[in-house]
Amino acid sequence: MINNTLFGPFASVVLRIVVIIIVSIFLERTLRIIIGRVMRRSAALVNVDQTRYVFLKHVITGIIYTFALISIIYSIPQFKTLAVSLFAGAGIIAAIIGFASQAAFSNIISGVFMVISRPFKVGDRIEVGLNLSGIVEDITLRHTVIRNFENRRIVIPNSKISSDIIINSNLYDEHVKRFIDVTIELSNDPDKVIALLMEECESHPLCVDRRTESEKETGVPKVEVRLISLENSELKFRSSPWAANPSDAYDLFTDLNVRIKKRFEKEGIGFPEPRRIIV
Repeated sequence: MINNTLFGPFASVVLRIVVIIIVSIFLERTLRIIIGRVMRRSAALVNVDQTRYVFLKHVITGIIYTFALISIIYSIPQFKTLAVSLFAGAGIIAAIIGFASQAAFSNIISGVFMVISRPFKVGDRIEVGLNLSGIVEDITLRHTVIRNFENRRIVIPNSKISSDIIINSNLYDEHVKRFIDVTIELSNDPDKVIALLMEECESHPLCVDRRTESEKETGVPKVEVRLISLENSELKFRSSPWAANPSDAYDLFTDLNVRIKKRFEKEGIGFPEPRRIIV
């Protein structure tokens, strides 16, 4: 036979815990929906930075579930007594917890500073360190998620990414100047090569004209082409076309490599053959 004396308080505790969980989930979902609607509405009016909205969602989720956990602990008499005992030795416990969670707090603080200082935002194309690059998808309390160009997700702790070198292709100005280097035989006419490179670059549909009106009036070319090296029986030229964004710059670079190769072969401009002298 069930002991009603014990079952009553137990049922009350369980019911209280269930209510706390349901209220916490409902409150978290509701606030995330509200923030999402505000973000979409703002984006429809002006080009706003979504990073702070995304980060705010994670902060709100963390706060709500932290308070829910504390409420559940204090709802259980045994846990409440244990919590009071632990708080009595708060100095030692705080030191232990602080040491154990040093990395986690470092990531959280770094995430807050990144959202404030804004070295990058959600949607930016960045390079971290020497070999990591991609599009920023998310900035959470502990880490930043980057989608690389193979559609893989790179999860980087905030403390690491905030202390590393970051190259942001979208900060302030998305336009990219892409260098295209071409090496040809020494016997070719430099003026002819410069004219052909300039013509191929300027006629490409992804090439952007970044000249000012005064530069156009003075005859500054749309694309600069320079002879940058004359050595080893070779001429090395560099053209510098502009593209609207990093993605267009990559397409521009690859397309022009093919177009220049075909155009030079058509015009009889030779490329140097590899040579090796063995002594």
